[in-house]
Amino acid sequence: MPAAVPSPLTLRDIARRASSPDYQRWIAQIRRTGGCAQPIYLRGGVEYRDPLTGSVLHRYSTAHEPDGALRVACKTRRASRCPACAETYRADTYQLVRAGLVGGKGVPDTVTQHPAAFVTLTAPSFGSVHTRREKAGAIQPCHPRRDLGACPHGRMQSCMQRHEADDPRLGEPLCPDCYDYSGSVLFNALAPELWRRFTLALRRRIAKSAGLTARELRDILTVSFAKVAEYQRRGIVHFHAVIRFDGPDGPTSTPPGWADSDRLADAVHHAAQAVTATSPEAKELPARVLTWGAQVDVRPITTTGELSDQAVAGYIAKYATKAAECVGTLDRRIRPTDDVDRLPVRDHARRLIAECRRLGALPELTDLRLAEWAHMLGFRGHFSTKSRRYSTTLGALRMARIAHNQREHQITTGRLPLFEEDQVLVVAHWQYAGQGHTPGEAFLSAAISGKPLPPLSPFSATEGHAA
Repeated sequence: MPAAVPSPLTLRDIARRASSPDYQRWIAQIRRTGGCAQPIYLRGGVEYRDPLTGSVLHRYSTAHEPDGALRVACKTRRASRCPACAETYRADTYQLVRAGLVGGKGVPDTVTQHPAAFVTLTAPSFGSVHTRREKAGAIQPCHPRRDLGACPHGRMQSCMQRHEADDPRLGEPLCPDCYDYSGSVLFNALAPELWRRFTLALRRRIAKSAGLTARELRDILTVSFAKVAEYQRRGIVHFHAVIRFDGPDGPTSTPPGWADSDRLADAVHHAAQAVTATSPEAKELPARVLTWGAQVDVRPITTTGELSDQAVAGYIAKYATKAAECVGTLDRRIRPTDDVDRLPVRDHARRLIAECRRLGALPELTDLRLAEWAHMLGFRGHFSTKSRRYSTTLGALRMARIAHNQREHQITTGRLPLFEEDQVLVVAHWQYAGQGHTPGEAFLSAAISGKPLPPLSPFSATEGHAA
């Protein structure tokens, strides 16, 4: 049940929906969407016809639905937008990652014998920020070096505070004027290219260490991976990845004996140090050579070790539903008409957004699309990606869920299921009619589905009604 107390206007909206004659049907739609916080409204219908006789086998129309529209889940991955749909995305990502470690979903269980590692690639430093340090279970001072004195802007370069996990200063620069905001934004923009070059350098290093060419390596070894991007509190992305050795046919074949965990760790460390990405040179900004940070973590994944498949899959899936909003920025695009100084974000994020817009206005940096991705602090890559042979796909998991739901619907409605040999002509016509709940509907939906009540956007009350 939502904890918030509804306002008088929300109570009136709740009464309007609850007293409508089609309230039970509306509840059924809410449950079918899984409690989606911003469902999409569709109008139209579908007919199933016999292709030989043209007779109608089944017909559906939204004319008799509440508000004359069908509500379908938004399917967003962002937990800040829709906790219900984000949870489905998180669960799918968990199954995808775990299948590549223990088998299932089309992957044989023999994959557990293949060398695999949990790899973390971080960003370099762009200036000192407040951080939380722990040693032997005790919280240590943030930056205890008093001998550094003050920076050129008169701010102390030390911090003796012991920051708690929820301290809002975490990730904030000790001196915002000293912090390299240009470098931070450009690193986020070029991080996907750095990752691509890392995967190429990884394979080259493995081939060289085995005395093979890259072409010869492909005939005996496949490097598979699944990765996710995570924002650090300072507003910079770093990557977590599962990297696995397979035979030439993927997880169904065994890698050669020399391809072990030590060789994988050596290749990761070498590739992380070897690759660079250079930003375009602009009139007001020289070209920057960007690299991964010095902190590269490689930990083997085993069925009996400290790092289990469930822990790795759960960790990666957790960050698949988060984005830059978890570091104090917005979860929507920033419009050209927005006043950056009045955005409800923390000061560090505000400076990063302003730098994205400043650099995005330079003609030489147009291809980086920094202004369009200012809300993501310059990062425009996919948050979760995988190599083709790592395991199943999110699309395959969605199709399996759809097929399951269709079978359940056919059982509950008494309709005969269609078999693969059945030929049916499907004629459908759908029209977008709006998105989101009114305030009262959002409160009722959260109560019915048991999901948390998300914060309403200023557009929810108008977008929530089907046009």
